[in-house]
This record gives sequence, structure tokens and C-alpha cells, in this order.
Amino acid sequence: MQSAASLSVPLLCAIVLCARGVLSRRGEEVHKLANRKLCADEDCSYPISIARALADYSRSDCRFINIHQGQVVYVYGKLKGRGRNFWQGAVQGDYVGEQSTVLGFFPKSVVQETHHLVTDMVELPTVDWDFRC
Repeated sequence: MQSAASLSVPLLCAIVLCARGVLSRRGEEVHKLANRKLCADEDCSYPISIARALADYSRSDCRFINIHQGQVVYVYGKLKGRGRNFWQGAVQGDYVGEQSTVLGFFPKSVVQETHHLVTDMVELPTVDWDFRC
């Protein structure tokens, strides 16, 4: 009986330590892709444009979204400076159960804008929240 208890304590500790590592990664801030972005409004809540995916794109980490060739993509932000090759948006019809689409980054080279929805964009600083998972 004592040997079973002595084995369960280290096992429980190992489980807790492993779970702690997983939980600490959720919501973890990853490096900023850029310091500035362009949006349709100050909250980046309206799309700048509508685009069509020219190719498939598989996300490289939790900041990005998967895109399949032919999908419609709503573009909400365009990064500037060192991140100028990435846009932020959501894919139409990409639902997970009852949850709606997720906003994420993708290379601008995988889409072609088909409809521009605003003529003037607002330049804003990026915030830490833009790059959280």
C-alpha cells in the first residue's frame, strides 16, 4: 500500500507540472510581427476589403489562420514595416461548432483583393493583444 502511495505522489506531480506548462502557453504573447497597422477604423472592426484565396495556406502558429484556395477572406488589417507582407483577416464560412470565425494573420501573397470597402485607412500602432494566442 505504501509503495502505491509513493508512486502516485511523483505521478501526480508530473501531471501537474506538464499541465502547468500547457496552461502557461495559452494566451502567451509571441513576438510582434509589426509595430504599425492599417485598418478601416480605429477599432479595426470593419473590413478593409474582401479577397479571394489564390492558394492554400497552413498556419505556422496560433497567430495565423488556415486558408484554402478559392475561399473568401475578409481583410481587417494590413501590417506595416517589417510585417508588411502579412494581413489580418477572417475566412468566410470557417466555423468550429457554434463558434464563429477567428481573426488571424496570413501572407498577403496568398490572396487577391476583389472588393475595396474603404478608400481611406487609419494607421494605428499594433498592441500586444494583436499577437496573443
